[in-house]
Amino acid sequence: MAAVDGKQEHQAPTTATDAVLMPSEEVPEGSKQVQGIDFNDFQDRKITVEDLVQGMGHMGFQATSLGDAVRIIDQMRSWRDPETGDKATIFLGYTSNMISSGLRESFRFLVQHKHVSAITTTAGGVEEDFIKCLAPTYLASFSLSGAALRKKGMNRIGNLLVPNDNYCKFEDWVVPILDKMLEEQEAAKGTDEEFHWTPSKIIHRLGAEINDERSVYYWAWKNDIPVFCPALTDGSLGDMLYFHTFKSSPQQLRIDIVEDIRRINTIAVRAKRAGIIILGGGVVKHHIANACLMRNGAEYAVYVNTGQEFDGSDGGARPDEAVSWGKIKIDGQSVKVSGRGRRFTKRARISNGGQVYADATLVFPMIVAATFAKTHGQTEMSEKPQKNRGEVCEP
Repeated sequence: MAAVDGKQEHQAPTTATDAVLMPSEEVPEGSKQVQGIDFNDFQDRKITVEDLVQGMGHMGFQATSLGDAVRIIDQMRSWRDPETGDKATIFLGYTSNMISSGLRESFRFLVQHKHVSAITTTAGGVEEDFIKCLAPTYLASFSLSGAALRKKGMNRIGNLLVPNDNYCKFEDWVVPILDKMLEEQEAAKGTDEEFHWTPSKIIHRLGAEINDERSVYYWAWKNDIPVFCPALTDGSLGDMLYFHTFKSSPQQLRIDIVEDIRRINTIAVRAKRAGIIILGGGVVKHHIANACLMRNGAEYAVYVNTGQEFDGSDGGARPDEAVSWGKIKIDGQSVKVSGRGRRFTKRARISNGGQVYADATLVFPMIVAATFAKTHGQTEMSEKPQKNRGEVCEP
């Protein structure tokens, strides 16, 4: 050993040992160990989505957030009022790109089988469902040139392509319906049957008119599940309504958003328990959360998005921020599939303000498969929706 100030050093410096060998406090009771999936356990049988998601729940990072999302959704699905047997009211929200993608079929399944109570989406989330009944959307690439696509009349949504002709077909289909709606509105004026169109009434009507079992909103109409769209004019539907004002002048369709805000808030207020599942951010996220403020918060919340909170946006906000506003209950179960906002308690780890940070197309099909679809009857599952063969949708 080298000498320091003439003294032989036989021990490591105390500052170093204290720092490196710092003792740990006792791990909270109920803490779970990190554990991955051992595929050796499935040598004698096929691994299921439920097996996969359950195994991922102990992996850490976003995999654990995914497991929490499944657990919370199972809780909101299984809850029953002890006196009346009523179920929890489940609000589903998603942005337009989700409908443009293949998640549309997941949403259609949930609505077809009455797994959700109400929907909030954007204008694109409405029109793209109907447009897909008229013409397909295609897989492409994120790197295609915007200028080249514009010259070809092709619209890009991420790595999806929508020919502009699809929107022309949409106009051909929807404008005669708008004509009829205006006629009904004007005929009812001054009578006992006078009414106002609302975004939810328009979507309900279009769901009936499309008459196509592949449509999310056909099933919403058939099962009387309200679909709210506070920004109904922010898309192709808005374009059609704009063009229609010239066609129908001086008469115009009148769309009342106040009636809809009362309707969605009333659904929340009357809910025995409320659960929210929101994919993406923006208006759909806040519209549902704010409705739940009217009942001092939802009991269950699952967010799936890629938003970050550093810019103060509502889209990136974790569930714990909504708790501060009274939009999720203080003792509610919530997760943003993002792996953030979890905390340890003395008794057990709980999720009260986390999130799944992930592309919803990656995780939401697994969430549905591990929750809503896992108890779905085999006979019913085999009955695939068939398109209507009438004049509405081209083969």
